[in-house]
Formats: sequence, C-alpha cells, structure tokens
Amino acid sequence: MTDQILISSSPQIHAPLSTRRVMVAVLLALVPAGLWSFYLFGLRSLAVIGASVAAAMVTEGLLNLVFHRKQSLGDLSAAVTGLLVAYNMPPAIPLYIPVVASVFAIAVVKWSFGGLGANWMNPALAGRVFVFFSWGKDMAHWTLPSVTGLDAITRPSLMEADVVSGPTPLGSVKVALSHLPQGVDGPMRLLESEGMPTSYLDLFLGRMAGSLGEMSAMLILLGGVVLILMRIVDWRIPLAYLASFSLLVWCFDGLQYGMGFFTGDVLFQLLTGGLMLGAFFMATDMPTTPLTGTGKLIFALGCGILTFVIRRFGNLPEGVSLAIIFMNIWVPLIDRWTKPSRYGASA
Repeated sequence: MTDQILISSSPQIHAPLSTRRVMVAVLLALVPAGLWSFYLFGLRSLAVIGASVAAAMVTEGLLNLVFHRKQSLGDLSAAVTGLLVAYNMPPAIPLYIPVVASVFAIAVVKWSFGGLGANWMNPALAGRVFVFFSWGKDMAHWTLPSVTGLDAITRPSLMEADVVSGPTPLGSVKVALSHLPQGVDGPMRLLESEGMPTSYLDLFLGRMAGSLGEMSAMLILLGGVVLILMRIVDWRIPLAYLASFSLLVWCFDGLQYGMGFFTGDVLFQLLTGGLMLGAFFMATDMPTTPLTGTGKLIFALGCGILTFVIRRFGNLPEGVSLAIIFMNIWVPLIDRWTKPSRYGASA
C-alpha cells in the first residue's frame, strides 16, 4: 500500500518570517539612525519620535475597535510607519505636525484601502508629503547639530532653535545656484563659497542639518545592508535606485555649475537629503512595490530618474518622497506588464 499524499489548499509555501518579525527587524535596523539623531539633537529628537510613533499606534488601535477588527497593534507595522514619519521630520518641528502626519498615514492611506498590505502608496511618505504641503514653513526649518544630544541634557538652553537653525546642504546649494558665481567647481565648492565649509566625511557621518533619519548615510546604509542579508529587503530596488540616480547625476548635474558633461558630484548627491533612507526603507515597502524581479527593477529605475529630475529641475531641493509615491501609482501596471506566464499556458 502506497503512502497517501495530502494536498492542502494554497498557499503551500510558508516563509519563516512573520509580519511581526519583519517589522521588528526593520525597527532594529532603524535604531542606530535614531540614536545618532538623539546624540546630535538631544531630547527633542526623542520627543518627535515618541509623538509620531504614539500617534500611529493609537490611531491603529482605535480603528481596530471602531471597525471591530482583530487588534493588529502586535504586528508593529504601525510603529514602523510612525518611526519612518518621525525620521522624515526636522528636529525642531512642532509636535502636532508629526502627530497629524502619522494619523493621516494610518487612517487615510493605510486603513481607507483595507489595512496592512492593501495600501497603494507608502503610508509614511504620504503622511510626510501631506504635512509638507500643509506646513511648509515648519517643515523647512532645520536645526544645525552644533550642540550634541549629551550637551542638551546638561544644558538644554543651548538647544533653542533660533540659536542653531540653518539650511541643509541640498537647500543651500539650490538657493545658491540662483546667483552662482562663474567657475564654481561643484556643490562642495559652492557650499564653501556660501560660508558652509563641509567635507564628505561630515556628510557620510551626518554632521549636517537635515531630517532626523537622514542624518547619517553610514547608519542608514548599515541598517539597509542588514535587511538585505536577512532577505527582508530586495537588493535590486536600492541598487537600481541609487545606480540610475548616480548615473544621471554624473552625466548631467555638472552642467548647472558651468562644467561639462560627466562631471557631476555623485557622492554629494548620494550623501545628502533623504536618498539613502528612501532607497533602503521607503522604496522597499513590500505592499507598494512590484511582485516580480523585473518589475522591481523598473520601479527602482523610475524612482532614480524621477528623483534626479525633481532635484535638478524642480523648485524643491529634495525629490525622494514624490518620486517614490509617483512610482507607487504605477505598481499595478508594472505588475501587469511583467506578469509571468502560467506554467503550461500559452503566452
């Protein structure tokens, strides 16, 4: 008598990682960047992070109760959304703004389309864009990390925003280009001419003005690589995103400084703004990216191209959020174009 084979209903293949384990891994990968923001900006950074995460968690819990759904706070997806919202905020932002951004991200973007896995755009980015266009002045008020977080504990008066406020490197370059002197050799030299001398090491480590989570490219890169090694993040998305963006910067960005083709400062563009955070933690959001490998490459290439176009030709110094959201809209069509043929079916 032969052994009987039991065939169950789909799915038959189970991944070892649950939603909660994935979210825990993402949170841990983001922790080093958060600790660095605390070192640079003190308790204020913790207040922004706490307010944002709490608002996201409370909104998620209340909506579960209102719609009589099984409580989903345990999967920690709301905590990840709240943390990413906070990482896209300036250090001195009024606390009600990240709260509004987190509520919008959870209630409007995530829940109005059915909850976890059903949203069609990245909730954290949507919340960030919503408050950016609602409170643009506050979202563009940056704090210079001239006083460390440890000093802020012992001497909190030093962390007053009017004492250490200043522009981001990207913002400074964008403004300075309107009165660009002849013969300036790229953005680093332009910053020096504007009285903001800095080095690539400062940009890599995060000793500059910027959002809480974008400060240290090194720590974001470290966390992203860990997630890639754990196979939580698909390496094709950040690689294609950064590669397409870098290629366009190298080819064309030098033209706006009065230089020729193939003279763009790739390193400056990679290490400033929210590009690293977006490439490793935003563009890789599983529900809002294509399903196939080819689709992921198309999606990431589109993100890189749009980020360059917005930074180079738009009024905003940054372009990551809008680029990723725009490509999120195209994901259903990309999935349709790259859908593989069923086994045994004709093309």
